[in-house]
Amino acid sequence: MQRCILRFAEQRRQFSVRSAAAKRKALRSSFPVLELPLLPIQRHVYEANLRNSRACQNKYTELQEKVRRGGGENAVVRHTQRNRKLLVRDRLRFLLDDDDFLELSRFAGMGLPYGDIPSAGCLTGVGRINGLWCVFIANDATVKGGTAYPITVKKQLRAQEVAIQNRLPCVYLVDSGGAFLPLQSEIFPDKNQGGRTFYNEAIMSAMKIPQVALVCGSCTAGGAYIPTMAEEAVMVHRIGTIFLGGPPLVKAATGEVVTPEDLGGARLHAEVSGCVDHFAWEEKEAFDHTRNIISTLNFHLPEEEEEEEEDTAKRKAAEEPLHSSEELLGLAPRSYSHTLDVKMIVSRLTDGSRFQEFKGRYGTTLLTGFAKIHGHLVGIVANNGALTYEAALKGTHFVQLCDQRDVPLLFLQNTPPAAAPTLSAAQAETNSNRLKAQGSMMSAVACASVPKITVVIGGCHGGDSYAMCGRAFDPNFLFLWPNARVSLAAPGHANSLLPADTKPEEEKKLNEKLEEESSAFFSSGRMWDDGVILPQETRKVVRQALDIIKQQRHQLSSEKTQSVLLRM
Repeated sequence: MQRCILRFAEQRRQFSVRSAAAKRKALRSSFPVLELPLLPIQRHVYEANLRNSRACQNKYTELQEKVRRGGGENAVVRHTQRNRKLLVRDRLRFLLDDDDFLELSRFAGMGLPYGDIPSAGCLTGVGRINGLWCVFIANDATVKGGTAYPITVKKQLRAQEVAIQNRLPCVYLVDSGGAFLPLQSEIFPDKNQGGRTFYNEAIMSAMKIPQVALVCGSCTAGGAYIPTMAEEAVMVHRIGTIFLGGPPLVKAATGEVVTPEDLGGARLHAEVSGCVDHFAWEEKEAFDHTRNIISTLNFHLPEEEEEEEEDTAKRKAAEEPLHSSEELLGLAPRSYSHTLDVKMIVSRLTDGSRFQEFKGRYGTTLLTGFAKIHGHLVGIVANNGALTYEAALKGTHFVQLCDQRDVPLLFLQNTPPAAAPTLSAAQAETNSNRLKAQGSMMSAVACASVPKITVVIGGCHGGDSYAMCGRAFDPNFLFLWPNARVSLAAPGHANSLLPADTKPEEEKKLNEKLEEESSAFFSSGRMWDDGVILPQETRKVVRQALDIIKQQRHQLSSEKTQSVLLRM
């Protein structure tokens, strides 16, 4: 795993060095405009998709409101009045420059076998601090008292992975009561469970990825290692504590009565143990300390005037699409049979609806080509039907071309509901050739060192999804539209997975299971993606992701791996 992380980081470093060579103007482009208005013959499909999208959007809004309430009204009152702490979203308002941050996996923890854990008990995402994009991992102590569940650990590890992939500074807002002991077997022992957080901290420090911890609550048991392994730590008086075992454990073991402040408070760790570097009387002061620490990092961002000029140039270059992004709601397919030409979606995402198609007459079930999104040049790979032999060869060629030219890749995924059947010798030969070509495309996607962003706009099924840079192929970011379906086969296609003599009731039962388990919200609740996004917000989210990915070129010292920074 360590070797994979270092190899991945080296690929990213090479990309950033090549893309940051010298300041120069981007080449002018005059890509053709995709003039694709909605036709009357498509209206009935559009309307059906629109009704489904509105139902999905209602579900999205309902879940969003639920996770915003955190642990509920009583927990919020206890957190703010009795414990005198800020709520996690208020903390982010003090920490970040503005509210324009990219939140990751908002619906993680919803609908799990052990109950709803809103936002998995912690908020993660990428936001600006002093103009610098930073990953944040912020515990929400209103959810089960900040207890870490298996999904909490998974969400924290994914946030660290985002920091590693994109070389982003990482800020931990720690307010955790440790692991949820009844589920300890799913939190403690395995490779990608609790201990991996601390392993990643060490690796990130060696890779010169800065980490800052702000202790604004309890740091008990395993949570105590997070601030002590960060490069700098800030701690708040009276509400922040760090200890492996709290006062009740001390009393049970020794009979001694001790206060949390005397056992592991901010004064003790700032004046005696040296575990923290900055003492703060209140939370607002702690956020000032944290922002000041970020300002000492070795990044050279463009000067304000230079940045304003660059933003102005980008705005001029970034024409709005010819058609409203709201139309994407009617283009988001309710099922594979309701799919319209993917060029209609592309034309509502790209600057000026412009698109330079690659191999337009070959392998037409896969759309490939170049476009700009908010001034960023990207290579687009979009499903427009089954991934045939010709389409896979075309995809392989285009991915390698983008890798050679250091152009980031955007995958728009909508794969067929089930694998192609093999009912004759001719079909067997066709499918064998398709498998070989898809294997080549998978290799090209896996080995491409350029950043990759995947948006599942419809179905994510079977082997085709791997070639389209699914989760297993490590895209920098992967998002789902609310109508998306993620499963081995789509609902209604269970027969493609079962023997021919399967009883109808067994097939029906499996189809019902696929219907439940393939929804975008089921997927996001289990962290199979980086979040559900609304179709009309896709252009904005992709722009944020590209801005975040490209920041690494401004880090001045990132080349050599160094030993870990050891605290006292």
